[in-house]
Amino acid sequence: MWFMGIYLNPGNKGFWESVRSEIYVDKSNLIACTNRFLNTEDKYVCVSRPRRFGKSMALKMLAAYYSRGCDSSDLFKGLKIEDNGTFREHLNQYDVILLNMQQFVIRAKNRQVTEYIEEAVIEELREEYGDLIPKRITVLAEVLERIYVKTDSRFVFLIDEWDCVMRERQESETLQKQYLDFLRNLLKDQPYVALAYMTGILPVKKYGQHSALNMFWEYSMTEQFVFEEYTGFTEDEVKGLCGRYNMDFDAVSNWYDGYRLRKFKHIYNPRSVVAAMRNRILSNYWTSTETYEALKIYMDMDFDGLRMDIVQMLGGERVKVNTLSFQNDMRNFKTKDDVLTLLIHLGYLGYEPETGEAFIPNKEIIGEFENAMSVSGWSEIMRILRASEQLLSDTLNGNEESVALGLDKAHMEAASILTYNDENSLSCAIGLAYYSARRDYRLIRELPSGRGFADVVFLPLSQVNKPALVIELKYDKTANAAIQQIKDRQYIQALDGYVGEILLVGINYARDNKDKPHSCVIERVEKF
Repeated sequence: MWFMGIYLNPGNKGFWESVRSEIYVDKSNLIACTNRFLNTEDKYVCVSRPRRFGKSMALKMLAAYYSRGCDSSDLFKGLKIEDNGTFREHLNQYDVILLNMQQFVIRAKNRQVTEYIEEAVIEELREEYGDLIPKRITVLAEVLERIYVKTDSRFVFLIDEWDCVMRERQESETLQKQYLDFLRNLLKDQPYVALAYMTGILPVKKYGQHSALNMFWEYSMTEQFVFEEYTGFTEDEVKGLCGRYNMDFDAVSNWYDGYRLRKFKHIYNPRSVVAAMRNRILSNYWTSTETYEALKIYMDMDFDGLRMDIVQMLGGERVKVNTLSFQNDMRNFKTKDDVLTLLIHLGYLGYEPETGEAFIPNKEIIGEFENAMSVSGWSEIMRILRASEQLLSDTLNGNEESVALGLDKAHMEAASILTYNDENSLSCAIGLAYYSARRDYRLIRELPSGRGFADVVFLPLSQVNKPALVIELKYDKTANAAIQQIKDRQYIQALDGYVGEILLVGINYARDNKDKPHSCVIERVEKF
């Protein structure tokens, strides 16, 4: 009978619980990806994602699949991977070493983390391979080398929260270097490694000048490559859950969609979607697992241009980010781009890899930014956000003078951060002023119409009984010219599938009119 332990061949009970859960989304084809890398030079894989994006569940599945000491064939019956040609070849054929680094960091307390790991794992290896391991050997890599030489056994390493030391021991560079050296000695160029699959929030690429783990291929929130489909829930998977639980897909999308990859343009936060389905209520589930103080720390960092970029994203805009200079830790920031890149990895920002742009992905996350700003030095922006409810109400009621006055006030509040110098800056300010509209509307920037692009469109969610808004912006022209452009270029025809009332909103900013810089014209039309 094969040995089953805590760290060595942990068995399939964790995955058994997953597939028995009320909501289980089949991501088993992930195994086909890891089988491609098994026993090749590409066997070092680091997949980094935000909290609650299914990293630990994936490791439970891989442990159930690869671990000797159990028969997992029944667990995978009916799952997608069962049809893959490599499924039977590797099923329960390897010694698996599963390490949750967060547990080791907590339990080690005042001891060295690496020493504690080695003692715990070697103890289980002795139970299985005792006769092959002399008592004098206390280094884990040496123990595994001896086992490999004597038995030709190769190991699959599954490491969860690999970056826990970097995140929770930020102040100790000595401990970090020691930990990286331990992983390098354990894994790099070792013949006993069949696969090393690590997960965490941060990639492993750079820690100062110490590139101990350069053998790993990285799959992060800036580039997931072959792991895109397994990063979160896909749009089809969420549509299926919405049908099963009778939930409105548009509303769910507004709350939890927004992570963009190259092939899969709509990736959803898995934990939040599952919680929404189970509770039948749309709410903030993912960010409730961590205080907004963590976000506040990074938002308040004093880097030139950081506040403007955050305000632009709050207004619905996207900002260019250079993700290459980030050192992949949570202390060494040199530019605003380093801070924004960290927020991408933490899941507070989405990222479009094809354009190199960052943005706030959905309603759940934008609420977290609002919470962080409410207890920080963002009073001007908070006043704009609070006034946005009245601005929307005035717009829906056709109160043109009130809308213009509301925009004047919003401009004055934002003047210290945003500078009006063209229609793009005006667009950002308008998006911020209409902040509250995103509760009931989907914001679309630059909606293509075939004869140009509508500046800002608010489409009501399917369960919302409110008119759509098509907003055209002008700089030093007239609000009537903006309305005429909407009509001439037939922007309302671009609202595919929408039927009902539409408000055409023309807004002009007159730079030289200090007393009343904004003007507004509102017209109502019907789309049949």
